[in-house]
Amino acid sequence: MLFPIIVIISLIGAVAGGYFLGEVLEKNKLKKADKDAEKIINRSAEKAEQITRKADLDAKEMLYKLRMDFEKQTSQGKQALVQLEKRLSQREENLEKRLEFIENKERVLFKKEESLKKFSWELEENNKALNKLIAEEKERLQRISSLTPQEARELLLKRFEEDLRQEKAKMLREKEEEIKEEAEDKAKEIISAAIQRCAVEHTTETTVSVVQLPNDEIKGRIIGREGRNIRAFEMVTGVDLIIDDTPEAVSISSFDPIRREIARISLEKLVVDGRIHPARIEEVIDKTKKEFEKKLVEEGKQVAFEVGIHNLHLELIKLLGKLRYRTSFGQNALQHSKEVAFIMGILASEMNLDPRIAKKAGLLHDIGKAVDHQIEGTHSKIGAELLRKYGESEITINAAEAHHEETEFTSLYSLLALVADAISASRPGARREILETYIKRLHDLEKIAASFEGVEKAFAIQAGREIRVIVSPVRVRDENMSLLALEIKKRIEKEMEYPGQIKVMVIREVRAVDYAK
Repeated sequence: MLFPIIVIISLIGAVAGGYFLGEVLEKNKLKKADKDAEKIINRSAEKAEQITRKADLDAKEMLYKLRMDFEKQTSQGKQALVQLEKRLSQREENLEKRLEFIENKERVLFKKEESLKKFSWELEENNKALNKLIAEEKERLQRISSLTPQEARELLLKRFEEDLRQEKAKMLREKEEEIKEEAEDKAKEIISAAIQRCAVEHTTETTVSVVQLPNDEIKGRIIGREGRNIRAFEMVTGVDLIIDDTPEAVSISSFDPIRREIARISLEKLVVDGRIHPARIEEVIDKTKKEFEKKLVEEGKQVAFEVGIHNLHLELIKLLGKLRYRTSFGQNALQHSKEVAFIMGILASEMNLDPRIAKKAGLLHDIGKAVDHQIEGTHSKIGAELLRKYGESEITINAAEAHHEETEFTSLYSLLALVADAISASRPGARREILETYIKRLHDLEKIAASFEGVEKAFAIQAGREIRVIVSPVRVRDENMSLLALEIKKRIEKEMEYPGQIKVMVIREVRAVDYAK
């Protein structure tokens, strides 16, 4: 009986223990669940706070961006409005200026219209007055001089012709000044540049050459027994040998520079050799002539090379060498030809022509002077025939033939040859002139100027480069002075030949003189 009770008690205790144990475990689970729930709540709160904070920041950032975009758009809109306002203001200002300009134009046009109306009225009145004056003058002339209407008409026409002549002279003077301003400066610039760029030395040739001797004793050997050596020398060379008291020197005189040069070289060889007798003289002179022919060719080639001309005929080269010993008014012909070639080349370049053709024409323009003492005719015609003979171009032939205006120009190169030839010949120191020719030219200049009506005096000055014409102030008016200068110029160009240019200056002076007593 006891055992079942113990068993029941034990069961009850076990149940009670199990219940209490379950309660304890349940409480622990609840506590743990509460803690876990609290942790979850805390984490959720933190996450919610973080999400809220991030959303707040994103919202603030978006708001800031929106605000910046709005401010930027507002600023751009303001700038566009300002620029639009400026453009509108500028357009308004331009419109005001245009309106003002149009108003000014209208005022000017109105004034011009008024002045034209006034001028037209005055012109009509002047025409009426002029017709009335003509009629009165015609009537007066008929009454005073008993002229017929035809005679009176002729007299009036003569007066009108004089007025027209004065008007023509005035217009001519204005046109001349205009042309001179435009053309003369350019021409002077080109020509002065051409002259400066090709300054060739000027040489003045003489008719006497001097040979220096080692001593005076050699003079007797040159003369020879009874003068046979000097006679043989003069006969073979064609020169005059002058032996005088000049110490250690003899002179060779001849108007032919080539003969004189051959004689000089031969005499120098004879003096050095010491053997002087007629047979030796002839031998040396013959040898010198052959050597001189080669020298002419070499000099011709040298000049052609300096100018830049190639493929010339050998005979033309030889003739160029001969020009070295020819002169014109004391100016060396070869130096003159070389200078003309350079000037023509420069002028041709300025005028867009071929400078090589111009140089060739300039170098050969005086080639006839090399043989003009042997052939009849002018050196221009002779030179043209020589160039034609040796196959030169028509341009070069015409330049040689026309550079003294003996024939018509067929190209601009011929005109350039005339100009360059005149420049080279007229340069100071280039040529010497015979006194009689110089005086005659001055006299002719003064005579031409004095032949015109109204000229009181004429003076040729500056070695004939200028003519000053003094006119009567009563017979020649200021308006007619340009016309008178032009007529004198044309007359000089027609009747005279001269290198370079001649300045015509017309002077009109009015003086009032009285005496106090």
